[in-house]
Amino acid sequence: MRTKLLCGLIAAVLTLPAMADKPAFSVNGQAVSQARVDAMVQQLQQQGQQDSPQLRAMVRDQLVLTELLRQEAQKKGLDKSAEYKSEMDAYAARLLANFYVRDWMRANPVSDAQLRAEYDKLVAQLARKEYSARHILVENEADARKILEDLKKGKAFTAIAKEVSKDTGSKDKGGELGWAPAEAYVKEFSEALTKLTPGQVTANPVKTQFGWHIIQLVDARTQQGPSFDELKPQLAQRIQGAQLDGFLSKLKQQAKVE
Repeated sequence: MRTKLLCGLIAAVLTLPAMADKPAFSVNGQAVSQARVDAMVQQLQQQGQQDSPQLRAMVRDQLVLTELLRQEAQKKGLDKSAEYKSEMDAYAARLLANFYVRDWMRANPVSDAQLRAEYDKLVAQLARKEYSARHILVENEADARKILEDLKKGKAFTAIAKEVSKDTGSKDKGGELGWAPAEAYVKEFSEALTKLTPGQVTANPVKTQFGWHIIQLVDARTQQGPSFDELKPQLAQRIQGAQLDGFLSKLKQQAKVE
C-alpha cells in the first residue's frame, strides 16, 4: 500500500511545474520550496482529501523521499541517460502544451450571455409537465357511465372511488394517483388526461387494457430543473470545453503533418 501511494505521489510531484519560492525544508542541503509543498497539497485536495497537519506531514515525508531518490539517481548518472532525456523531452512538451491551453482558456473566458443561453437551452430540455390526477376504474362501460351520472348529480368523486374503484392502489385514497408525467400512463389514459383542465372530469369513459376509467385532473405543473447558480460551474466547463475542442480541431486542420 505504501509503495502504491508513494508511486502516485511521486508521479504527482513530477507533474508539478517548477516554482521559485522560499524553501520549506532542505534535504542534504538541497532546498524544497514551499510552493512545491502547497501545490502538492492542493492537488491532493482536488482529489478529495482535506488539508490537515496529517496531510501536510505525509506530503513532507513523500517530498523528502522523492528528493533523496532524485539525489541518488544523479549520483548514478541516470539524469544523463538517453531514456531519462527522452522522457523529460516528452514531459516538457506536455507541460508546455498544458500551459498554452491554460493561457488560451484565460484569454477566452465564457461570457454571461453564453452561460445564460446554455442554461435556457438545458432547462427547456429538462422541464417537463406533470399531472396530479384521480381516477375510478371499473370493469365495463355501463358502470363507468353510471358513475358519470352520479357525478353530475353532485356525488363526490373521491367517495365514488372508495366505493367502487377496482384499482386497489388508489381506491382507499379516493382515486388519487399523485404527481406524474403523462408518459407514466398508458396511451389512452395519457391522451385523455392531457386534454383536461384542472378540476375537469372526462366527459366519456376511457377504455384501456385495465378496464374503463373515469379520470379527473386535479392540477398540472411544469417541473423545473436546477437553478442557474447551481449549474453555472458545470455550464462554464461545458461551454469552454466545447470552445477548446473547436480551437484544437481547427489547429490540427491547419497543421502540415507529414
